[in-house]
Amino acid sequence: MSTYLYRLARFTFRRRRWVLTVWLVLAIGMIVLANASGGKTNDNFTIPGTESQETADLLASKMPAINGGQTQVVFATNGAAKLTDSAAKAAIESSIAKLKTLPGVVSVSDPFAPGSIAPNSAVAIGSVQFLASPVDVPESTLAAIQAAVVPAEDVGVDVAYSGSVYPGWLTEVSELPEIVGLIMAFVILLITFGAFVAAGLPIVTAIIGVVTTLMGVTALASVVDIASASTTVALMLGLSCGIDYGLFILSRHRNNLLQGMDTEESVALSVGTAGSSVVFAGLTVIVALCGLAVVGIPFLTVMGLAAAAAVFVALLIALTLLPAMMGFAGGKVAKFLATPLRPGHHEKIALEAAYTPEKTAGAAWARFVVRFRVPVLVIGVLTLIVLAIPATQMKLGLPTGASKPEGDTARIAYDLTTEGFGVGFNGPLLVVAENLADPAAAAPIVEALSKEEGVAAATLAGADNGVVIISVIPTTGPNDPATAKLVDRIRSDRTRIEGSTGAKLLVGGGTASNIDVSKKLSDALPVFLFVVIGLAFLLLTFAFRTILVPIKSIIGFLLSVSAAFGAQVAVFQWGWGQEMLGITPSETVSFLPIIMLAIIFGLSSDYEVFVVSRIKEDYTKTGDARGAVERGTGLSARVVTAAALIMFSIFLAFMVNDDPTIKAIGFSFAVGVFLDAFVVRLTLVPAVMAIVKGTLWYHPLWFAKHVPDPDIEGAKLEQRLAAERGADVAALS
Repeated sequence: MSTYLYRLARFTFRRRRWVLTVWLVLAIGMIVLANASGGKTNDNFTIPGTESQETADLLASKMPAINGGQTQVVFATNGAAKLTDSAAKAAIESSIAKLKTLPGVVSVSDPFAPGSIAPNSAVAIGSVQFLASPVDVPESTLAAIQAAVVPAEDVGVDVAYSGSVYPGWLTEVSELPEIVGLIMAFVILLITFGAFVAAGLPIVTAIIGVVTTLMGVTALASVVDIASASTTVALMLGLSCGIDYGLFILSRHRNNLLQGMDTEESVALSVGTAGSSVVFAGLTVIVALCGLAVVGIPFLTVMGLAAAAAVFVALLIALTLLPAMMGFAGGKVAKFLATPLRPGHHEKIALEAAYTPEKTAGAAWARFVVRFRVPVLVIGVLTLIVLAIPATQMKLGLPTGASKPEGDTARIAYDLTTEGFGVGFNGPLLVVAENLADPAAAAPIVEALSKEEGVAAATLAGADNGVVIISVIPTTGPNDPATAKLVDRIRSDRTRIEGSTGAKLLVGGGTASNIDVSKKLSDALPVFLFVVIGLAFLLLTFAFRTILVPIKSIIGFLLSVSAAFGAQVAVFQWGWGQEMLGITPSETVSFLPIIMLAIIFGLSSDYEVFVVSRIKEDYTKTGDARGAVERGTGLSARVVTAAALIMFSIFLAFMVNDDPTIKAIGFSFAVGVFLDAFVVRLTLVPAVMAIVKGTLWYHPLWFAKHVPDPDIEGAKLEQRLAAERGADVAALS
């Protein structure tokens, strides 16, 4: 592989103008295509194979009007005032009349109907039903809802909104996280390289890759449902992986230049050696992300594929555009900044890394780890286990109004509903009775449901085309385990509840759908782990030609991701540091664990490849196992530290987002990367390798005979080039 990459880099170096032109044309073309297609991401989730999805499909065919978007309008009074007071009631009725005239509205419920107004008459709920799906309800209509309730607000009635679509339901897209992440990445690269051009190259190439990918995903969103979080995850990984891969190759190139190597030869050799590690690192991330497809939930599959596409483009950029850009930069990547307070400092550090790497801070750390390998291993493992303890209390759920920050309209509506009616009114279940020509025949079913344990109320909510809808209000909240048990109990007792009515019952609605998603994710988790870890195990075994390296890598990953889960639970469920971080404690988003497993596993394999490939490179040359651990870790420490800090910074920057899901994703990824890079890959991995020594590299003779050597460390390439140079010298003499 190293030979092919060497040739590819030389080709792109010599034709750098063409390579740059092709990438720019591709990026611009994707921008034009995205704008022309009008594609938009959405949150129209489908969960094939679940009863809630079967219910949704039935309602879409039999009662399409009730399957569209819905806005809950919550009216509330303050103090001793009541909504039934003449002025308040008249104003609310006027608002309801205006809501009925809005375009696209199918029906508006009466907030003064029995069951819609709280017993104390302080809170009432009106429901606005749209024919269109939530994503197709125009912003102008949502603004008109706010205008319609002005009469109620004018008499002192508070109004809040919730539902599947409501004013302010879409989180405003902010470029602040990307800007903050890029600034922090540039500062880290500037410190790492001490050169302006060297710091800028990986960022420029990564941005081109991310723009190309995201515009392609946006264009695809015009024909495929793509979840809003998909572009965020793709952006996170596209930027971080793109910068990291560029950093790894550019660092090797800069060292080659400082040692006097010709620019073209240095570029080609850097890609041939470090590029091989980048290829295997990128492939493990891609495999892990594509593994999300085994879950069988379309929006997760699309999310994984979008992120995998971002990593794949980042990989192509690092192997083609980056060498071309290094050709344009020439010797400027080694033109150091002149700092007035410490003149010559950056050049001194760079020359030290190139000529006397044993004097660097990374080498000192490696010597410390190797010398105290046993206590370091014990303390490191115990630390991660302690951090993982909160993960045993993880509770899964999907975002509700309760997870929104205080002051958000959905949070206000959730709290008012809970106060006026009970928490269960925030997550009603829809029990659909099929094959009932007469809605009156559903009365025994309604009665049976109302007597179920954990049911606060059951009422007839609508009927058409032989389908009757019954609204079942639980006594517990949408994400409460007791609500999930209620759904399971109704489904298991459906024959008794149906009785002799001849109806066929299905349980659906938003709450049941969330429960089904969580269950499906939990059931798919073991299969996902087996498939992804199995494929990555084969890939790493092929790369390093030993089974002990991938086993060690997988164990390290399990430790770091468990600790990251623990930190996520402590912060987002228990509320540690909630005021400082600006979060609202709630359940762990149900799809977060499986996404974290995919992404942290892929990224942990990145750092495993970066560190271990340098160790193997040294061991191949010297045969000194323990010394190779010291030297290889020392050589990779600075680059891995910079790469991990860049990823950490980019992920952490997304915590400025107001969306609680994005905030949880950013925090969890940041903690996972930090722990895996610094505690596992730069500490525990060299400690274990120093203990095991040369045994780690053992593989049977048949393996060496039948499995090709990918030459991930580029040793064979360097030997061939040295032999060619020797032959040239001999020919000249």
